[in-house]
Amino acid sequence: MKMKILVADPLAQEGIEILEKEGYEVEQAVGLSEEELKQRMSGFSALIVRSGVKVTREIIEAAPDLKVIGRAGTGLDNIDVETATRKGVIVMNTPGGNTISAAEHTVSLLLAVSRNIPQANEALRKGEWNRKKYMGTEVYKKTLGIIGLGRIGTEVAKRAQSFMMKVLAYDPFISPAKVDELGVTLYTLKELLPRVDYLTIHTPLSSQTRSLIDARAIARMKKGVFIINCARGGIIDESALYQAIKEGKVKGAALDVFEKGKPFNSPLLQLDSVIVTPHLGASTAEAQTRVAEEIAHQIVDVLKRNKVVNAVNFPVFPFQMEKKMGGYLSLAEKMGILSAQLMESHPGRVELIYKGEITEYDLSIFTTAFLKALLGFFLKEVVNYVNASLIARERGLEVLQTKMDGESEGFASLIAAKLISEKGEKKIEGTILEKDTPYITAIDSFSLEFVPQGTLLICSHLDKPGVVGKIATVLGKYGVNIGGLRMGRNISRDINMSVYSLDSTLPPEGLEILRETEEVLEAKLVLL
Repeated sequence: MKMKILVADPLAQEGIEILEKEGYEVEQAVGLSEEELKQRMSGFSALIVRSGVKVTREIIEAAPDLKVIGRAGTGLDNIDVETATRKGVIVMNTPGGNTISAAEHTVSLLLAVSRNIPQANEALRKGEWNRKKYMGTEVYKKTLGIIGLGRIGTEVAKRAQSFMMKVLAYDPFISPAKVDELGVTLYTLKELLPRVDYLTIHTPLSSQTRSLIDARAIARMKKGVFIINCARGGIIDESALYQAIKEGKVKGAALDVFEKGKPFNSPLLQLDSVIVTPHLGASTAEAQTRVAEEIAHQIVDVLKRNKVVNAVNFPVFPFQMEKKMGGYLSLAEKMGILSAQLMESHPGRVELIYKGEITEYDLSIFTTAFLKALLGFFLKEVVNYVNASLIARERGLEVLQTKMDGESEGFASLIAAKLISEKGEKKIEGTILEKDTPYITAIDSFSLEFVPQGTLLICSHLDKPGVVGKIATVLGKYGVNIGGLRMGRNISRDINMSVYSLDSTLPPEGLEILRETEEVLEAKLVLL
């Protein structure tokens, strides 16, 4: 009997033909309600969707034969990945399929906003001929700032350089070698913003990037800057952008994505200097054909060859290893996310050192888990167990894995991560204690013992009386309750590190006050 594949969203015919040639029975059922789709799921080995269908827990649980869900595109907001993982269903996407289309759309918007093309087109159709009103701006030899040098950001950089634009970039995880290869200049975000004539965004929406371009960020920019966003809505604070355009700080904006999916009530639509498109970044015939073909090949690889490409959930973890060492997988991920938020600059090398009982096993999955979390925290593309090592190599990140027999510093097993960058070295150590709970046991030269979860404030400060009180006072001023506190001294006993478990997050202005406190050397807010 042929294996059956259900296609629940429109899919280019080229993808359907690939599946049928491989001997699968393909059923196309577009436009079904959730209840109708749930009733149809029995007997299907694979489900293919785009962005229209929501693959809910109920749909997944109603599919006893389902082995894989394929998303013909990048975003996975419409798929309950957690339920799929729990049910042993592989979830995969096609992250590279729309790269060229999204890059071209970005450049199209950049040119359109520079030359007032939509506005002039509309005016001419109304019988107006006003060349002076729609005087434009050349992009030649202007400076473009790119936030995020992933696949799309890289392609935008190449196209901008063909216009003789000077390209600057902010990306915490791109190697100097990759930057040199692209011919761009890397800056911190604060350094980049005042230098650019155009700013384009190519980073995912996360707790760290939400409202990344807010009133404070815009205040750092040149007067007359242009802003383009084809990434995700919510990265730009739209109210701040509106005010900046009204005041003349921002000359124009081109937006393909919005804080609310359909921005019909947004005041930005009332501004002549704002051009908008309804999320067209991937909307080309070529991109849709490409993602259809890619997801079809990936489905065939899974069902016929047990080969998994672009999976976004956990791979199969050997049962014997999971029973004894499964907690270390969670620890490795937590250490990766923590490292990403504590690093001062992008690392060129990562060393994972394993000590104790854990060294009896193949540790590559723990290294991959660390890289997945480290890179995935910052990058626009999905980073998973299949592609984490590849993405690290593509970005010039050297990864070393070492086993050390014998001493594991009093613990049954220990994982140490050392991240080396141009600005120095960051070291984090961790282990598993009571009931498979991950614990961080050291940061740099400070011995600590805390659970990496929730919202944490990590401060290094002089070892003087009253410093902790000053920090607590600032937290109290902003109504932030301390749920727990751990402290450790460095070897010379003149500096302390304190880790505060917070019940809510500290606003940016509170964090700035802490950083300006005389005795505080460093203050970082970490979300885990």
